[in-house]
Amino acid sequence: MTDTQKSGVAILGIFAVDVTFLAPRLPAIGETLAGSGFVMGPGGKGSNQAVAAARAGGDVRFITKIGKDAFGDIGLKTWAEAGATARVQRIDSHPTGSAFIFVNDANGQNAIIVYAGASGTLSPADLDMEKETIAASKVFVTQLEQPVDAALRGLQIARAAGTITVFNPAPATAFPDEVYRLSDYIAPNETEAAMLTGIAPGTVDDARKAGDALLAKGAKNALITLGGNGVLLHNATQSVHLPARAAGEVIDTTGAGDAFLGGFSAALSKGLDPVEAARYGSATAGISVTRRGAAASMPTAAEIEAFLRT
Repeated sequence: MTDTQKSGVAILGIFAVDVTFLAPRLPAIGETLAGSGFVMGPGGKGSNQAVAAARAGGDVRFITKIGKDAFGDIGLKTWAEAGATARVQRIDSHPTGSAFIFVNDANGQNAIIVYAGASGTLSPADLDMEKETIAASKVFVTQLEQPVDAALRGLQIARAAGTITVFNPAPATAFPDEVYRLSDYIAPNETEAAMLTGIAPGTVDDARKAGDALLAKGAKNALITLGGNGVLLHNATQSVHLPARAAGEVIDTTGAGDAFLGGFSAALSKGLDPVEAARYGSATAGISVTRRGAAASMPTAAEIEAFLRT
């Protein structure tokens, strides 16, 4: 299949129902703490990225597994409403994934515990079943909430097919060095970049040093998200820092990185150059943090484009 025949975004990842509690702090062991709010809704990094990419205008196929339970039904409804095509297996042996999320009600910072559930059983064989889906896509995205060997197989299939690969090394865990060489874009946040390179990207210059280290490992591009400092797109020929733009008061950073990658991947799939795609992803994330929730916070293409015009 030629590059001009490819279209859309294939995303491998997990689906989990997020159970979110707002409170002034995390309780200590043995302590019960009164919260200030509660939200339950769809989550999981891969699913969040799929929803973000679809709402941002991408033609999205989401590859995962869910259980035959009420949480799995929430996933199917979520993807249908976002306009993402579900390439999903439902299994009896494991429940659908779930996540506990603490959000600080004063500053929006979060802490998360995630159980992958059914999607934790994703295997290389499952990716082989979706070989045509990946090969037909212009962009393939994966992370590390599902097993590493499944992510690796997805990247191998995408590279062999000439599909653009975006690898989000989150959560930060060990993976084979081959993954770097298979990554057209490796997209860590500050914490993940520091763990992968030993260089904390506290400044843009430090982020460039971390980017150099990621390129030395074999990645073609380093795409490092820097929280309030924006994002750095770094490769052998250019290094572009895009400052963060505020779309309003930051109230919840849950899913901000997923919003960025969803917007970035959707923009890449539509033919935007990498810098403009990163700008599009930044706008997607900038809007998402002004809203509560993860998938629920993802903006539409019209909202993103209107924000970019301001």
